[in-house]
Amino acid sequence: RFLLGTSSIPIPLPSLRTSEVHYLNESFAFFSAIRTRGYYSKASKEQRPDLMVKKLRYYARFILVCLLLRKMKLVHELLREFTKQVEEYTAVYDPEDQLGWDMVVQEIRDFVEGESLCTVLSADSTPTVITHRLNQYNSPQVEKCGSGYMQLSEVLIVGNCYEQTRFSELSLDMYRMLQTLERDPLDPLLPHTRHPRTTSADGGPLENGITSNEDTNGPFSRTSNPHKYLLYKPTFSQFNTVMAAAFKDVPATGAVLLYISADGIRAPSAKYGDEPHAGTVGFDCGGVVTNNRREQEFNVKPKKITLKEPHCIHPGDIYPYMRKPLFLVVDSDNSTAFRNFPSLFGQPFVCLLSPEVVPDKLESMRHRGNVFTLFLHCPITAFCYICGLTTIQYKTWDRAQAILDSFLTECYRILTRSRNLDYSYMQFLVDDFLRLLVLRYCFCSIVLQFHRGFTGPSFYPSCSPSLPESEMINSPLLHKLVLELATLLECRSMFATPASPLSRDTVSADSSTFVAGWIDERSIRVHYLEFVCEASRRPLVPKMYLMLPHGQSLSGSPSGHHLLYDST
Repeated sequence: RFLLGTSSIPIPLPSLRTSEVHYLNESFAFFSAIRTRGYYSKASKEQRPDLMVKKLRYYARFILVCLLLRKMKLVHELLREFTKQVEEYTAVYDPEDQLGWDMVVQEIRDFVEGESLCTVLSADSTPTVITHRLNQYNSPQVEKCGSGYMQLSEVLIVGNCYEQTRFSELSLDMYRMLQTLERDPLDPLLPHTRHPRTTSADGGPLENGITSNEDTNGPFSRTSNPHKYLLYKPTFSQFNTVMAAAFKDVPATGAVLLYISADGIRAPSAKYGDEPHAGTVGFDCGGVVTNNRREQEFNVKPKKITLKEPHCIHPGDIYPYMRKPLFLVVDSDNSTAFRNFPSLFGQPFVCLLSPEVVPDKLESMRHRGNVFTLFLHCPITAFCYICGLTTIQYKTWDRAQAILDSFLTECYRILTRSRNLDYSYMQFLVDDFLRLLVLRYCFCSIVLQFHRGFTGPSFYPSCSPSLPESEMINSPLLHKLVLELATLLECRSMFATPASPLSRDTVSADSSTFVAGWIDERSIRVHYLEFVCEASRRPLVPKMYLMLPHGQSLSGSPSGHHLLYDST
C-alpha cells in the first residue's frame, strides 16, 4: 500500500492485457478499501508532498478502474474529490507539476463527457448505465455456419488520433474497442445494475447485464477473452515489435485482430508518367501516422518525392503478418490506402475500413471519437449520434435493441446463404467477436447509405474482400428495419425512402408502376428507377425516371423526377 502510486500516471493494469474483468473487480475492491478506511485521509496534514502525490495517483488509478467497469456514478464522485485534492495540493505546496495535475483533471472531465454521447434515461429520468461488453443480450443468437473452428486469440489496439480525447494512455476509440472485445463475466456475486431486457425480479440483473440465475454453462462461459496489447501513439518500432509478439503467440486455430485508429498520411504525388516500382507496392498510397511523425516533421531534411514516409504504418508493413489469419480494422481519414490487400499466403484475411469523410457537423466533434468505431462499439448509440439525439428513454432503447437484433440476424442469414461470400468471412464468422464486428459493419454501411447527410462514396465504409452488399442493400426487410428504427427514434425524415411515388399529374390513372432498386457500382449509392408503362400508348416501351434523394437535382431538369429515356 505504501508503494501505491510511485510510478507515473499511465496505468498498466493486467486486466487491460488479459481482458479479464475479474481482475478489474479485484482492483476495484482494493481501491475501495483504501477509500473506505481513509488510508490517505491525513496525507495533507503530514506536510509530505510525496505522500500527497501518491494520493493523487491513487485517485487517477481508481477513476480509470471505475471507467473500465462503467461505474459512472462513482466516477463523478471521485472526480469531485480528485479535483478538490489537486486544488489543496497546489495551494499548500505550490509544486512544479501543478500544470500537469490540472491537465489530468481536465483530461478526465473531457473523457467522461466524450464517453457519454447518448444518455439512456430510466422512468424517473435518471441516467442508466448500459454495458457494451459481449453478452447474449447484445449479440444475436444465430447458428454458426460451417464446420470450421476459429477463435480470436490476439488483439492489438493502436490509437494515434492527435486531437482525440484521451485519459492516461487510453483514447476514446481505444476505450470503446477495448470493451467491445471483452466478454461479460458470469459471476453471480457481481454488484447489481440495470440493463435493458434483463430486468427479471427473480435473479436480478447484474452489472454486466446477465441475471444471477443465468446458465453458466452457456456458450459465453466456455470461451476465454482474447489477449490484448494497447499501444497509444507508438513508434513504428514499438508497433512492429508488439505485432511480432502477437503473431508469435497465435495458436493453430487462432486469429489476430489489428485495430488502428489514427490520423492518415498520404503519399506524395509522383510525377506524371511515373509508374510505381514493383518493390514499392503496398507503400504507394501512404498509411496512418506513427508517433515520431509530428515530433520530427520540422526537423528533417527535404525528401525526394520518390521516398516513402518512414514514420507511418503502410499496408506493406502488414504483409508479413498475413501468414496467419488476420482481421484488420482501420479507422482513419486515409483508410482507402488499405483497400487492396493481395492474397499472398492463402490465409483468411478481412479488412474493415472506415469512411474517409464525415458530414461537417460530425467533423467538428471528432475529438469525441470516430463514427465508424462507435458503430462497431454500440450501433444504437452511433445511430442516435448521427441523428443528433443526446438522450433516449430506457424503454425506447430496449425496443431499438430488439430491432437491431432482428437486423443483425437477417444480415447473418443473407451472408451465410450468399453464393458470393468470400471464404475468409466464412472462417471468421465462427468467432463471436469477429462475427459481431462484421454484422455491425453491415449495419453501419446500410444506415450511412440511407442517411441523407452522407452523400458520396467517401462517406461510406468499405471492406476487403467485398461483401455481397447488393443483396443486403436490396433486402426489403433490412430497409424496413432501418426505417422502423428511425421512426422509433423520431428521425424518419433523415433517411431516404425506397420509392417515392410520382406526382399525380405525371402518371395517368391507367399507368402501371413498377419499382426496382438500382445500385451504382461506382458510387455505391442507392437510387431508384420507376418504370412507367403507359398501357394505352406503348405498353412495352417504358419511360425511366431517376429518383434522387431529397435536396438533390440535376441541372436543367425539373426537381424530383428526371427523365432518363423516353421512347418517343
